[in-house]
Amino acid sequence: MLKKKIVLAYSGGLDTSVIIKWLQEKNFEVITFTADIGQGDEINFAKNKAKKLNVTRIYIKNLKNEFIKNYIFPYLRSSSEYENSYLLGTALARPLIVKELMKISFYEKTNFVSHGATGKGNDQIRFELGFKYFNPNINIIAPWRIWEINTRDKLLNFCLKNNIKINKKTKKFSIDKNFPY
Repeated sequence: MLKKKIVLAYSGGLDTSVIIKWLQEKNFEVITFTADIGQGDEINFAKNKAKKLNVTRIYIKNLKNEFIKNYIFPYLRSSSEYENSYLLGTALARPLIVKELMKISFYEKTNFVSHGATGKGNDQIRFELGFKYFNPNINIIAPWRIWEINTRDKLLNFCLKNNIKINKKTKKFSIDKNFPY
């Protein structure tokens, strides 16, 4: 059976690494996209981890200049905060990540995309509305809403079963690294 291609917004973290394996089990050819928006060494870590998970098409794009010029500077000029204290670095990055991921989706001629945002926060909305903006007919696979891995313990067990390396310091949440942070 021919595998369908899917482009995954990939951070190299635990959640999106598990998603790679899960999508592969669902007979997808996973193509990863990692946006370099100031994460430093995490970019090479993500690339190497994707290779270890048998991903053969890995896209990494340096978006630091565009992120600073078109997202961070306007944000700083506006003095924006969420609820008077929360910096919006993660929210700011999503439209740029989505735009570049959708270019890859078009280039790869696939109508499937995926992300690692959980079903609990606004991140899923940022990704999915962005995907639909660029392609109203895109198929979005949002594993956290549909898979059986619905607790951190199940996620860690999936890692053990599938030989996915776990950092001993793995937390119950992740924090984006980019310029504002």
